[in-house]
Amino acid sequence: MKILKKLLLGFLFILGLAVIFLYIFDAEYILRGVRITYLNGYKTAYIDDYTEFDNRTIKTSGKTQTWPLHAEYNSAEATQKLKSTNKELESVAFLIIKNDSIWYEDYAEDYNKTAHTNSFSMAKSITSALLGKAIQDGFIKGLDQPVADFYPQFDKRLSVGDLSSMSSGLNWEENYYSPFSMTARAYLDDDIKDLILSLKVEEEPGKAYKYLSGNTQLLAMIIAKASQKTLSDYLSESFWKPMGMQTDAFWQLDDDQDGEEKAYCCIASNARDFAKFGKLYMQDGKWNGETLLDSSFVATSIQPRFKESPEYGYGFWLSNYLNKKMFVMRGILGQYVISIPEDDVIVVRLGHQRAGYSNDRAFTDDFYTYVEGAYHMLQL
Repeated sequence: MKILKKLLLGFLFILGLAVIFLYIFDAEYILRGVRITYLNGYKTAYIDDYTEFDNRTIKTSGKTQTWPLHAEYNSAEATQKLKSTNKELESVAFLIIKNDSIWYEDYAEDYNKTAHTNSFSMAKSITSALLGKAIQDGFIKGLDQPVADFYPQFDKRLSVGDLSSMSSGLNWEENYYSPFSMTARAYLDDDIKDLILSLKVEEEPGKAYKYLSGNTQLLAMIIAKASQKTLSDYLSESFWKPMGMQTDAFWQLDDDQDGEEKAYCCIASNARDFAKFGKLYMQDGKWNGETLLDSSFVATSIQPRFKESPEYGYGFWLSNYLNKKMFVMRGILGQYVISIPEDDVIVVRLGHQRAGYSNDRAFTDDFYTYVEGAYHMLQL
């Protein structure tokens, strides 16, 4: 009994010492991460974790513009490979939209057409759409406007377009596994703005693609500063209300209600509403005849900026799989809105896990399964 008591006291001493060191080295956010993830049975961020953070509401108008159901709604059966992939990777929503109508729709667990889950990096595409809206509204001059016009401490060569196209040259560390990385701190700490404003340009901007979440966060700070609105309010008035989203959404904040939206990730919404951004871009920025986004900005966004990096445009991933030009919103756990204009098809998948990469392809293997499965079901 005495030995057990000594071991317990020793453990508590070491634990206390570890906590002290985390505070000394300004890494106490790790404790928040332990509470949010491990104490809830997870090892990393998860699709329902928005409830563990403060959020700002993205309000809808209450006048829902409902997706019509296709005449052949849910008449086809998913392929065996698609079924097994959805089961293995724990998909909670899978939609196929054809000719502006929901052709196939399937939900799992307790999720349904209004269930909220984390967008993760699909929010980057939405933030880029807000850049286009800010340019259209005259808050930002264009893709070439220097970041230094808003935050003078940055290299004058760095433009807002460089941020959107992932070519900033900033010294951001994109690491999803180290608890001491910038990515972990941005997700869990309570002052993301301070972290972003500490970044420096280390490589010449606008020359090469390099995926950095810090780019989108800085871009969002510029949009908010230029518009003098919170990102959530600007998103609500620019897209959520005009597009008749069926539910309010929630954007995670770094702190309390006065905090910053985590713009590189973390909009909690549902599959049907996320899909509307695919439709908006397939319609060249128009919605019900109204121009929500300039068509030239949309066209630029879904084309590669760099020949050497054909997988990315401005805020959107790109693919030419099956010889079909696709633009894609994508999140780290296999969140997808896959838009294929030539066939008027949108594929949406939300879920708990994604597959791994093989053959040096730009997307994880599940992405190709979702596209193949949809096309097989549609018999296209």
